[in-house]
Amino acid sequence: MEERKRVMTAAGGMTDKAQGGQAKEFSLPRTIHLVPMDHIAGFDVRPGFYEINGATAIPGGVNFTVYSHGATSIELLLFNRMEEEPFAVIPFPGHYRIGNVYSMIVFKLNIEEFEYAYRVDGPYDPKKGLIFDKTKYLLDPYAKAVTGQSLWGDSAPHNQHYKARVVKDDFDWGTSKQPLLPMEDLIIYELHVRGFTKDKSSGVFHPGTFAGLMEKLPYLLELGVNVVELMPIFEFDEMQDYREVDGEKLYNYWGYNTVSFFAPNTSYTASEEYNREGNELKNLIQVFNQHGIEVYLDVVFNHTAEGNEDGPFFSFKGFDNNIYYLLTPEGYYYNFSGCGNSLNCNHPIVHQMILNCLRYWVTTYRVNGFRFDLASIMGRNEDGTPMNKPPLLQSLAFDPILGDVKLIAEAWDAVGLYQVGTFPSWNRWAEWNGRYRDDMRRYLKGDAGMSQAAALRIAGSRDIYEVSTRTNASVNFITCHDGFTLYDLFSYNEKHNEKNGWNNTDGAGDNSSWNCGAEGDTDDPEINKLRHRMMRNSFAILMCSRGIPMFLAGDEFCNTQFGNNNAYCQDNITSWLDWNRLEENRDMFRFFSHMIHFRKEHRILRTNISDGACGFPDISFHGVKPWRGQFAEHERYVGVLFAGQEKGREPEIIYLASNAYWEELEVLLPELPETMCWKLEVNTWNPDKTGDKCRHRGRFAINPRSVMVWKGVTKK
Repeated sequence: MEERKRVMTAAGGMTDKAQGGQAKEFSLPRTIHLVPMDHIAGFDVRPGFYEINGATAIPGGVNFTVYSHGATSIELLLFNRMEEEPFAVIPFPGHYRIGNVYSMIVFKLNIEEFEYAYRVDGPYDPKKGLIFDKTKYLLDPYAKAVTGQSLWGDSAPHNQHYKARVVKDDFDWGTSKQPLLPMEDLIIYELHVRGFTKDKSSGVFHPGTFAGLMEKLPYLLELGVNVVELMPIFEFDEMQDYREVDGEKLYNYWGYNTVSFFAPNTSYTASEEYNREGNELKNLIQVFNQHGIEVYLDVVFNHTAEGNEDGPFFSFKGFDNNIYYLLTPEGYYYNFSGCGNSLNCNHPIVHQMILNCLRYWVTTYRVNGFRFDLASIMGRNEDGTPMNKPPLLQSLAFDPILGDVKLIAEAWDAVGLYQVGTFPSWNRWAEWNGRYRDDMRRYLKGDAGMSQAAALRIAGSRDIYEVSTRTNASVNFITCHDGFTLYDLFSYNEKHNEKNGWNNTDGAGDNSSWNCGAEGDTDDPEINKLRHRMMRNSFAILMCSRGIPMFLAGDEFCNTQFGNNNAYCQDNITSWLDWNRLEENRDMFRFFSHMIHFRKEHRILRTNISDGACGFPDISFHGVKPWRGQFAEHERYVGVLFAGQEKGREPEIIYLASNAYWEELEVLLPELPETMCWKLEVNTWNPDKTGDKCRHRGRFAINPRSVMVWKGVTKK
């Protein structure tokens, strides 16, 4: 068989030439013509890039890609900025569809001059979950920016339609590097972007914004935290369930009602970012990372703002309602979230969207970690039952792009599925340890029979998490956004949610709180002194517990929500941080900062650094006399000793002494080697009185309801 070579003719045509023979004309045309563009609604269009979801600016135009399994046709709607009626309607031609994906390039579009939405037609059979409606304007599920949301509290979008903008991603990350902190070293600070600086007492130039948060960077560095966990910053609808109660405007302030998974909340920016939405947030992440602080996002993939049958219809319902949501056999919405609907997370389409979303936030925003709200819903099958190995959770655990990202699950849902300690993990997922919160609260206020549980929580909840396979799985917390602040935990016996407008029926009724003798604020100096000591006790134990500590912003200066334990709707001083309290409680701030730095200085509190040291095991439990395996029902004293030694370094020995009893106790410390002695490092009864002197005899008195931390040091 002849070997043939292709050669170009001088005229540009293609010929075949047999080796050693003469050229002869090839069968293809001498000139190859480009396929002509279609002309629709005044625009030149061509088939687009089918694997690039959403709307993307390209040279000369914009690529629009969208998909729907059940649709029969889709139209692209183009709007002038802030207008409600489209200036152009461009149907996707039938031959622009491949499989269930519609993709089209529209030429000569200036991204700064238009907004867009879709209309989708298809069958209507509610019992099968099919509710297509070609009259609805639909928000692109992959929208990178949502219009009409930049003004907080603006009701306009409720009377109009959600639309999207094309975002130009031109942020310069330069040579920025991420901190990549080890899990064991994390100290998480949970905050609400708006509430953190919205009150004028914050003293920032840009209150309630990403820029305002960045102005507080020096404060965060002084405090010592190395992670900020931002409550939802995906575009959400604060006007959902808007009400007025006793003249107070109530919003969906927390933001657990996602409108768009790929778009940042534009009302959290200090200035308009037309077509560059997200740059202020990117700048925040870049600067925080440069200073060693990681940024995590609290993400809500368990439900959307579309609610149930009576909820709005603006995106997912119109593209594929029966795919995006978990539906009953009758076509109604399963409500495992308590918010009307539940995402069908393990359907391949939704699975893919969530994975794409997280990859987007990691690659485009350099987000360092995610906390997943009501994450147990993400492990449910399409019939609502929990799965043994949920495909989505496994994909997130092993995805290469997410390889360095921290994954933290709120391992329960709103209808009783509780997976703390059993959340599918592949040794990759950490969990909010709700049992740490509940057990430590009960122990701290002096409930009987809680010493054993408290010791186990301090030791890293080894009864819950398998040490050999789930290291650093426990995120320990006593307070978070959901519930009392730390100050309120010791100031109120009961919740006081009357301002929420539900006759105080909302919020948890069992808080394991204690008001120390008076409900709410009091002028009694002894009660206030006790409350502050209880707060110090809580934080000292939290910082001396194995696992990942997390606390709520403002706890470090006694911020209060006035007894409201469900302040989701309070866009006012109830939820905003009152920075005046920082000056009033500067001593509390100093204690928090001291305990954070103490934890950082002693790795033995964070992880097992050896099998022990000086004859002590890695962790051991002690009563008022050393060496206790089990605590009796009546005991309210817990001693936990941590010991270890890294090669070539001095041994680390830390003894945490906690007295939840209302009387002074005499305690005998474990005996150290002759070359060492005990030194008092922390004393919550009197934080300023620790002492430089070593205690050669291991006996001491611990005051009522107080915590002391002793350190074994080499004698000089």
